[in-house]
Amino acid sequence: MRSVPATTSFKKLQAFPLAEVWQNALTGEHSLHAAHSFTPNQVICSFAAATTLSHPTYLTVQTTPHTHITLSPFYLQYVNHSCAPNVFFDTARMEFIALKAIQPGDELTFFYPSTEWDMQQPFTCHCGARNCLKVIKGAAHLSPVQLKKYRLSKFILEQLKLPFSKKS
Repeated sequence: MRSVPATTSFKKLQAFPLAEVWQNALTGEHSLHAAHSFTPNQVICSFAAATTLSHPTYLTVQTTPHTHITLSPFYLQYVNHSCAPNVFFDTARMEFIALKAIQPGDELTFFYPSTEWDMQQPFTCHCGARNCLKVIKGAAHLSPVQLKKYRLSKFILEQLKLPFSKKS
């Protein structure tokens, strides 16, 4: 994702040691932006399950077929989707990891189907990535060729019957 200057219709709402929550003044949407630089494969932070549910919600991350968690620290809920993500939620290790070089101000984005099998609220994607998938419904709705381009959680690999590798 490209860096978005704070002066371009964004307002910083909250600052945390690793990231800042911004709000788009035009749309009202929230996003999480890096407060520091991160290198590829760097663990940005550990996370935990604030709550565990048996059903998905808009703010949960799926960890098993019937387990969905809300995230702690809570500000991770503002990580939006992109078809060209720069971060990954490793739900096996409970680590939030940089996939690419990230600079201060860069929006932190992850590929929702990397953790979600069949999403409760599918949506039309407007991420602007060159290879945008257009409609995001979860990993169950994507081909192996499409999924091969992404780092996937252990849960999604298990659903696909793929071996858990160091990459995931």
